[in-house]
Amino acid sequence: MTTKLDYYDVLGVSRTASQDEIKRAFRRLAMKHHPDKNREPGAEERFKEINEAFEVLSDPEKRVMYDRFGHVGAESPFARTFDGFDIGGFGDIFDAFFGAAGSRRRQPQRGGDLQYRMTLAFEEAVFGTSKELEVTRSEPCSVCNGLRAEPGSDPRKCPVCNGSGEIRRAQRSIFGQFVNVTTCDRCGGEGRVVDKPCQQCRGSGREMRKRKLEVRIPAGIEDGSQIRISGEGELGLYGGGRGNLYIAVSVKKHPLFHREDDTLLLDLDVSFAQAALGDDVQVPTLEGERPLKIPAGTQSGHLFVLKKQGVPHVRGGGRGDMVVRVNVITPTHLTEEQKRLLRELDESLDVSGRRSDDKGFIDRVKETFGG
Repeated sequence: MTTKLDYYDVLGVSRTASQDEIKRAFRRLAMKHHPDKNREPGAEERFKEINEAFEVLSDPEKRVMYDRFGHVGAESPFARTFDGFDIGGFGDIFDAFFGAAGSRRRQPQRGGDLQYRMTLAFEEAVFGTSKELEVTRSEPCSVCNGLRAEPGSDPRKCPVCNGSGEIRRAQRSIFGQFVNVTTCDRCGGEGRVVDKPCQQCRGSGREMRKRKLEVRIPAGIEDGSQIRISGEGELGLYGGGRGNLYIAVSVKKHPLFHREDDTLLLDLDVSFAQAALGDDVQVPTLEGERPLKIPAGTQSGHLFVLKKQGVPHVRGGGRGDMVVRVNVITPTHLTEEQKRLLRELDESLDVSGRRSDDKGFIDRVKETFGG
């Protein structure tokens, strides 16, 4: 059998404590150990002891019986005191001390976000474009216009909560009367009830429909970027705003060009003769061909920079460059006469200037630009 603590010790007051002192002690301890506030193990049992002690000591007649006979005199009439008290109501004691309970009416909720995947051609990503896309999203019901009720009928004010969305019940406690506020179980907190739900949307007030949107793709956008279009997502609830639409962008590879940030990279194949003797050639760009002078003695891997022929900066304010890398093509099929001539040429050339360059293309581009 569990030994009960002395009620005065439970409340931390003396046996000569006044009713005001007992009440103040109880309030302080009840706030500290109430299960809705204190989640520590044993808090609920401690709260029961505090409540039981207060029920006895706050009643002059019960207190006299306890002072004379102890727990034996108190157990019979008061053992069920706590069980008969609505502990749920004690959650609202905090409202009595710290203010009225908050409204339980449903609050506006923002709609969910949508994602759309878009694939762009290389040129579209570089120069920007406009795209029309089609998304499927929730829209107000085309029949009831979002009212949820069958045409010819309207939602009516909830008769239980009178349109407030909440139920207020006055309760009396040891601290006096207080108001307990809960969500109306008739209308679910909306304040309105629908007697004849719309057959089209089954009373939801919304339906899924396709919507076409014109989207501006900024010049210079990169593969893997994401575009946000505010307010084009799902419908919100209870008057809440729409969510956002996020467009995930992927960019196709180009057969000639490679991109590094805002720089375009191009490999240009030239013959041994062009590299050795020099030549004027036409190189492709995204805006057509441009002339490029190959100086005599150009080595394979040499980099030429064409200013402002790269990718526009996505946030505006300029454009990157284009880097052309020369690749000297070695012939693979030679006649005997061609081989003889090349041997004679090789013997007549000074090869002391030959070099080996193991740097990769990207590394040399970065070196060219001071990276």
